[in-house]
Amino acid sequence: MESSELWVGFVGAGRMAGGLVRGLLQAGKVPASNILASAPSDKNLDAWSGLRTTLNLEVVQQEHPGLPGHQTPHPAAVLEEIRPAVDSHHIVVSLVAGVTIQTLQRLLPPWTKVLRIMPNLPCVVQAGAMVFSRGSNAGDDEAALLKSLLSSCGLCEEVPESYIDIHTGLSGSGVAYVYLFAEALAEGAVKMGMPGALASRIAAQTLLGAAKMLLETGEHPAKLRGDVCTPGGTTIYALHQLEKGALRATVMDAVEAATNRACDMAKD
Repeated sequence: MESSELWVGFVGAGRMAGGLVRGLLQAGKVPASNILASAPSDKNLDAWSGLRTTLNLEVVQQEHPGLPGHQTPHPAAVLEEIRPAVDSHHIVVSLVAGVTIQTLQRLLPPWTKVLRIMPNLPCVVQAGAMVFSRGSNAGDDEAALLKSLLSSCGLCEEVPESYIDIHTGLSGSGVAYVYLFAEALAEGAVKMGMPGALASRIAAQTLLGAAKMLLETGEHPAKLRGDVCTPGGTTIYALHQLEKGALRATVMDAVEAATNRACDMAKD
């Protein structure tokens, strides 16, 4: 499908939707004139780079063919609202945490092509990690189209839906763990006498460089960690302190807690 033929709409114009749109525009995937967003008020729409509306139904009615995505805190009400306008040419993509594909398919017409995605915050700088799953009516063409669009915002992988909650604990919430670790790194340097702004920049670059090595070398993290250590050196002394503080087990517990909370949200 040519980019000029594709319409993309967002029910909800929050920060994540804006980040995805920036990725689409920068990659030339969809022209700005073919992107539409709705929100209850102009609060978020004022900063929106595409077409804007306060009417959710208009997002679906404008698209032919289209890819409406929704990220509203009231998904059932919104899906009931747009249901009459959903046609066989639409692909409905959900960004809402805790709302399963089964629920989406139940609230939409039986022919609807439904996919569910879970992005993370770095999508706003086109360095995100996203996973998606498809419903029973979404085929290879729909999955390939979605992956092509989302890849402009970072890593994108198709997974079984059961992995989406795990991804939430690993990556959706995981960026906050990394920010906390970056903060602790910088504060340690400040404690030892380095200016805060400089320490924060170096901490961020350290995390970026470490992540880049993981991705580009394909080495196991334990191998790369071992490469930094020298017998009796500074790193092994520091790692000993982290092990005494149970960093590894605490992070694993954090991923488990966030994953379980995501599962609980699906039951609410």
